[in-house]
Amino acid sequence: MIVPSLILKQLYTFGSLANVEGGVAFGIKNRLSDAKILGITSLSIAGKTIDMDDIVLDLDGEKMSPSDVSEENPIDFPLRQSVTIIAKGMEHLADGKYKIALGFKANPFGKLKLKVDGSIQRKVENEVRIPRDKKDDFGLAAIKSRQDFVKEYTGKELEHVPNYSFDANITAGNVESFIGVAQVPIGIAGPLKVNGEKAQGDFLIPLATAEGTLVASYNRGMKLLNMAGGVKCTVVEDAMQRAPVFVFEDARGARNFVAWIKKNFAKIAERAEATTSIGKLLYIDPYLST
Repeated sequence: MIVPSLILKQLYTFGSLANVEGGVAFGIKNRLSDAKILGITSLSIAGKTIDMDDIVLDLDGEKMSPSDVSEENPIDFPLRQSVTIIAKGMEHLADGKYKIALGFKANPFGKLKLKVDGSIQRKVENEVRIPRDKKDDFGLAAIKSRQDFVKEYTGKELEHVPNYSFDANITAGNVESFIGVAQVPIGIAGPLKVNGEKAQGDFLIPLATAEGTLVASYNRGMKLLNMAGGVKCTVVEDAMQRAPVFVFEDARGARNFVAWIKKNFAKIAERAEATTSIGKLLYIDPYLST
């Protein structure tokens, strides 16, 4: 199985390269799919090849050597599992960027070579960090630690935010550093008669708002729509749009850039789609403005 390098780079945990006691370490996390690590074949950091005997794999506190890993004795590497890789005896690195190359075998992917640029960042003295749990950041203990952190840092008790009726794990991928929910007033308008391709019938419409008269205004509009026979709706296009801005010295530079985009659309799409497991770049619609 061929894994594009841009997708493979997602395994690396950016910001994880660090000087540790007795060497240098960095982290990888499975952001692709459930797998098994069948062996470590090579490692180099900052251009220095690391001997296999000087590599330590740390899986949630369980440490092992590459010699402990084989096709007969693989490491389970499920989705969201993290592994810290330590290069023992390596001299500490100064602040800056460094190339990392990790060769390994995994099932079902085969032989892989992860090549990324990591960086050693200057530590900020007395830096305040929000608590998190690398293994279960949506567990009750992790959430409680952040709620306590908010109380300690702000001096304010969270009275309503911690009260919610769903499993916090369903928010994974939608919010980070979860501490609870916000309560917003909800009013209902309607019923609204819908003549859709999928939805057919009369529906109550919930509206979460703190703007007075908004629900009443919507309700009057729905009454008018119902008197006209209801709403006939269809999906013309389903997409999410982004509008980055590029500034050039003159119109010719902007024109040439648009031409370059059209010529290199396939490469741009490949890079864009490497950042998401569900998104597809459908088109780029350039507008020139002076």
